[in-house]
Amino acid sequence: MASKTKSNKQKAGEKPVKVDKWDGSALKNALDDAAKLVLTEKLGFVESHRLMDGRLLLCTVAVGFAVFGLVWDYLYPFPLSRSVLIFCVLSYFVMMVVLTLYTTYRERGVFMVALDKDKAGVDPDNIWRLASRLKRYDDQYELYMSFTDGRTGATRESSVVQSVANFFDENGYLCNDLFDVEVTKMQNSLATEKKTK
Repeated sequence: MASKTKSNKQKAGEKPVKVDKWDGSALKNALDDAAKLVLTEKLGFVESHRLMDGRLLLCTVAVGFAVFGLVWDYLYPFPLSRSVLIFCVLSYFVMMVVLTLYTTYRERGVFMVALDKDKAGVDPDNIWRLASRLKRYDDQYELYMSFTDGRTGATRESSVVQSVANFFDENGYLCNDLFDVEVTKMQNSLATEKKTK
């Protein structure tokens, strides 16, 4: 693993992140959270929740159909509510299909969307997206970062693939100083491309 001692430089009062190093989803979630912190706290970006709000809206509409069907069936017991129940069940099924398509093609594994606000407030915000993947029974963590220029709409992407052992010590503590460097390097490479063009 990364080092035998905790090499995290922690803020006062902040506990180091410790996970079970054999739990792949816990490792991925800890790294995802650390990447979010780099963009929001160290780089000063503002997190946008619009992508996740879309998912919540679709779920709310689906649950609305289910609740409407439940209330209608309570007010007008089964033989009378048959057509309304069929409509509500089919509508719920359609909404779940739409939700699946939304998460597959719109979200595509993105766990964070951050906005780089224009300091003058004149230009549109630049958009940074983070997505990651850690396959089951694999130690290779893949982090994807994309940048969309607010003015031109041009998108650039960068990715890094490294073993999770590079970012956790033998006791399962996340080494923020090692991981933050990787995320900052990716962000700097995309920001440098922006300035040179």
